[in-house]
Amino acid sequence: MGRSLTAAPVRVVLAPPLLLLLFFLLGVLRPAAANVGDSCSTSADCGAGQWCFDCEPEFSGSHCVRSAATNPFQLINNSLPFNKYAYLTTHNSYAIVGEPSHTGIPRVTFDNQEDTVTDQLNNGVRALMLDTYDFKDDVWLCHSSGGKCNDFTAFEPALDTFKEIEAFLSANPSEIVTIILEDYVHAPNGLTNVFNASGLLKYWFPVSKMPQSGQDWPLVSDMIASNQRLLVFTSISSKQSTEGIAYQWNFMVENNYGDDGMDAGKCSNRAESAPLNDNTKSLVLMNYFPSVPVKLTACLQHSQSLVDMVNTCYGAAGNRWANFIAVDYYKRSDGGGAFQATDLLNGRLLCGCQDIKACSQGSGVVCSA
Repeated sequence: MGRSLTAAPVRVVLAPPLLLLLFFLLGVLRPAAANVGDSCSTSADCGAGQWCFDCEPEFSGSHCVRSAATNPFQLINNSLPFNKYAYLTTHNSYAIVGEPSHTGIPRVTFDNQEDTVTDQLNNGVRALMLDTYDFKDDVWLCHSSGGKCNDFTAFEPALDTFKEIEAFLSANPSEIVTIILEDYVHAPNGLTNVFNASGLLKYWFPVSKMPQSGQDWPLVSDMIASNQRLLVFTSISSKQSTEGIAYQWNFMVENNYGDDGMDAGKCSNRAESAPLNDNTKSLVLMNYFPSVPVKLTACLQHSQSLVDMVNTCYGAAGNRWANFIAVDYYKRSDGGGAFQATDLLNGRLLCGCQDIKACSQGSGVVCSA
């Protein structure tokens, strides 16, 4: 039989200078990630912590805008009291666009967010505003009125969302999450039972450690070390004694919500809250969302007008910067949006600058007082 012939493999060996030239050309030809405000086609064109978004009618076409918060614990430190930091907060965090019906009845109510609670937390949201109701012999998250949840206003059982929060805290042992409840649950121990079932009680920060007369809160580092990394506030005063859930207005002041809270140049307390300049409450919550959520206008609201309100509420709160800044559709903006407003607050709180990045040595960001 004849011997079969096979071609010997050809090896191309490049001299070191040619290799360097090839790597250089690849680096030059590869498109650089865009910056905030640059045009884009997809989010892959944008840098880390950004997404490609069309903020009509402000822009014509899509641009890179921020999609993630700066973590002050990582950038600066976590050694200050809890009330010396600011936390991005989502209003009606559970009222998510496209959330399927869990009752079998089509939902007829507003939505306020576009990401899952898990994605919100992964993007740097650290406080969640949830509405809890008695419904179907359980506790549900519902966007309703009159204190009653209906099949067409219900979003999901609270347990589902609480489990998402538990999974995040478990995977991120150096993070703290705050839950602010608009609470319509009247079943005895209704909330406690759900918190227990979700596994969240092991992270519970007790009321006994909360400052009662405006003092500083415990150090964040101590809260992390003791694994007491979940703060929960309720709008029902009796639950502080019956279930150990902090009554919000004992510890926090809050401005008006809805359209009243967006009136330029004005920042006054909502009816349930003490006056904003009441220094016996160590925490300050600033709402900035309309009475009726609209995606299109959220983009423009999360711009200079949001920053202006941050400064207005600072004066109204007795020269105290807000610890929580609550918005709808938190990622929609024309650039930095709610993320940059939170950076402003943390910059002011931590080092007196207009951007937290200026608090970090070697960042290249100049401190502007």
